[in-house]
Amino acid sequence: MNISAKKYFPIFVLPTLIAFLISFAVPFIMGLALSFTQFTTVTDATFVGFDNYIKAFSEDTGFLSSLWFTVKFSLISVLSINVIAFSLALLLTRSLPGTNIFRTVFFMPNLIGGIVLGYIWQVIINGILYNFQYSITSNESFGFWGLIILMNWQMIGYMMIIYIAGIQNIPTDITEAAKVDGANSFTTLFKIIIPSVMPSITICLFLTITNSFKLFDQNLSLTAGAPSGRTEMLALNIYNTFYGRVGYEGVGQAKAVVFFIIVALISLIQLNITRRKEVES
Repeated sequence: MNISAKKYFPIFVLPTLIAFLISFAVPFIMGLALSFTQFTTVTDATFVGFDNYIKAFSEDTGFLSSLWFTVKFSLISVLSINVIAFSLALLLTRSLPGTNIFRTVFFMPNLIGGIVLGYIWQVIINGILYNFQYSITSNESFGFWGLIILMNWQMIGYMMIIYIAGIQNIPTDITEAAKVDGANSFTTLFKIIIPSVMPSITICLFLTITNSFKLFDQNLSLTAGAPSGRTEMLALNIYNTFYGRVGYEGVGQAKAVVFFIIVALISLIQLNITRRKEVES
């Protein structure tokens, strides 16, 4: 960085730094402190130590069942989204007619808000299940697979665009040389294309993992945790604990801290693994 750029660096950084402190750092520190208290507002907090964390795991607050449901949902949705998005990207980077139209159509669901998506798919799924005298809230499996379908429909187009960008950045000389050497489609895919798009895979895995774990709007509008909280994901469980149970604000805050730690650890592990693969490739 040259001297003139250094001179004005604080001026450009200061607004962003202030926004970061106000919107993230200060609320996070306050939330972490409140997780060790019993409170109804930030002005009447009473220190209770680790009682909130003990209640979150020991009492019948549904936290562990929501955690297990969220883990199952995230595993299946991350795998299905990335496999389908990558397959579509491979298909739409070939010289086929109408590829730009298909890219636009597949991306459009990502532009729709989560609440709206949830209600749209609730109507669609219930319209099918009513023919068999069921609804999406009749059985846990209906809600689970409904959320999987919704998440795939919303995220596949977005991930597809990232994969397309990665595939299009692969030098044509490499793929042409592989063909000359007699490499088949399978070898080209696993030895050239996938290693070359590892940066895109890193980004897509990070986005799908974090979005799957943090899913809230769609869960609220599609099933609202029904039946009996068995389709309640972590974010919705924290919301219901904080706003739905009097005197459990501290427990809800403790759950939020645990939730943050879980998502942060999983994301950091994933980033570390895939970035090492980038270096190796």
